[in-house]
Amino acid sequence: MLCNIFCVFEKAYVLTEQKLSKEWDTYQTNALVPVWQLKEDLKLKLSQVQRYLSKESCQKPKINSAEVLQQVRSSALSSISSLQALVHSSEEKNGLFLEVPPELVSLECPCPDLQALLMEEYQELARGYGAKLQEVEQQLEALSRNSDWKEEDQWVFQTVINQYPSDLQRRRTLYLDMLQRYLPHKSRQELVAHEKARDHYHSIRNQRRVLLSAWAQLRKAFVLRAVAAAAEAAAAHEAEVVLADSRQKQLEICADLKAKVLQWKAQQEEAAKLEAAVAARRKEKEDERERLQREQETIRRAQDKEKLKKYWAEKELKWQEQEERDLQQLGELRKLMAEQAARDRERVQFRRALLEKRLLQKKELALLQARQQEEKEKRLEELRQQVAIVAKLDPARAVADTVSSKARMGIGANEEFELQQPLFRLHTYSEEQVISDPRLRVELALREAGLHKTLYAREVLSKLPPLKLPRRDMESTAFKM
Repeated sequence: MLCNIFCVFEKAYVLTEQKLSKEWDTYQTNALVPVWQLKEDLKLKLSQVQRYLSKESCQKPKINSAEVLQQVRSSALSSISSLQALVHSSEEKNGLFLEVPPELVSLECPCPDLQALLMEEYQELARGYGAKLQEVEQQLEALSRNSDWKEEDQWVFQTVINQYPSDLQRRRTLYLDMLQRYLPHKSRQELVAHEKARDHYHSIRNQRRVLLSAWAQLRKAFVLRAVAAAAEAAAAHEAEVVLADSRQKQLEICADLKAKVLQWKAQQEEAAKLEAAVAARRKEKEDERERLQREQETIRRAQDKEKLKKYWAEKELKWQEQEERDLQQLGELRKLMAEQAARDRERVQFRRALLEKRLLQKKELALLQARQQEEKEKRLEELRQQVAIVAKLDPARAVADTVSSKARMGIGANEEFELQQPLFRLHTYSEEQVISDPRLRVELALREAGLHKTLYAREVLSKLPPLKLPRRDMESTAFKM
């Protein structure tokens, strides 16, 4: 009893430990790993921004003053903080798209047209990227709403797929078979549909991540270039004040800066088009790869079906040949059974006739024995009558000669002697019948020659047939089936 209780507690402890371990792994995968990854990404981006700022400060020590450097650093830090805010939630991302950076608002630019142009270009870029992000978010929300899978099933699905490397042959077939084992309540069509939805979801998430990264880089570059343009404009204005240059030169500088901004805008638009083209080519390549994979899967299934059809055709042919052989053997067996039944009927008829003959012989023998018994009784009666005391008292006869004494003395020898018939008739072979058997004559000849115990004699005697062959009903057919 104590052993059973201990075993029950031990099993419960093991199950509880396994459940806690599984829950801890799930919590670590869903909660801690994304936080650690986000932290590492932010550290990497911060280091990149700091290196970029250090390079800018080293390249332009004469143009940028300490205030401009401080402004650039503050703008970089604000860009990093805005990037962190972009990572947290979609609502904050949309707000940051529409919100003008404080660096641009507080930017001191001697040319109002340049500042207005910068603000207009930033708002146009922000609206474009905000619309793209909103479209991507709507697609993600639509996919999330349309998914009726549980979180546990989705986690099992993702974990099983991650176990198979991407360069593995027949990877899709293998993990679909494994998913059918781990998710038996899901059909293969549901698994394939969820796989397509998952690939589409990851593709949209990749587009979203690329879009956010591109917007963060574009925003940071835009702010840095705007600050640099403002610094250049301020430096140009200072140079104009100091050198008392003409108004035409200032307008040329503003026009040059405007041309640079327009050129930069064109470059950014071209870069955005190139990025969109690259993303479209990647998506087209992915679609082509999926199409080729589906075609290969279809070809493989068709080959498997053809092999299966060929196998069943060969199997059916073998079964048909086996059935024909069995039917042929059955026909031969039935033919043999019919022949055996005919022979059995002949044997039965022969045995019945033989039995009737034996019964008839027994009846005849019984009648013969009865007649013989009657004849015997008659003869005994005659003997009794013959030996009966019929003579009268004759003393002269008592002293006279008897018939036997007369026979010894030869008196009355010419009289015929009547032999008594035998009491029983013997049914056996006569001497002529025994001597007429060739086996007996050969055996006597071999015995006279002294060869009756040799192998030669045994071989010769075994091959000699009897004078009369045995009956057909005495031949055994048990081993001829």
